[in-house]
Amino acid sequence: MSATDPGPAAAPPPRIRLTERGPLLVDGPVELLLPDGTVLHCDRPVVAVCTCRRSRRYPLCDTSHRAHRRPSPSPAPGAAPSFPPDGSGQTPG
Repeated sequence: MSATDPGPAAAPPPRIRLTERGPLLVDGPVELLLPDGTVLHCDRPVVAVCTCRRSRRYPLCDTSHRAHRRPSPSPAPGAAPSFPPDGSGQTPG
């Protein structure tokens, strides 16, 4: 190869999209290396990788996360009570 020959075209970097409440979306095809050393080859154009570990097809997402609802936050034990929105500064009771 000479200095003027650019050689083979550089492959674009892999694209991984983070979703707010779901899987990682990876532009495929990809190979996933599992903790036990197994390689999972996926030919799909976009591969959904589970991040919640609820999937029955883990490490691939099967949308099991959709059935799970996050509980609404509750005050921590011993936390100060919140004041009413009327601005009186008085707690109910």
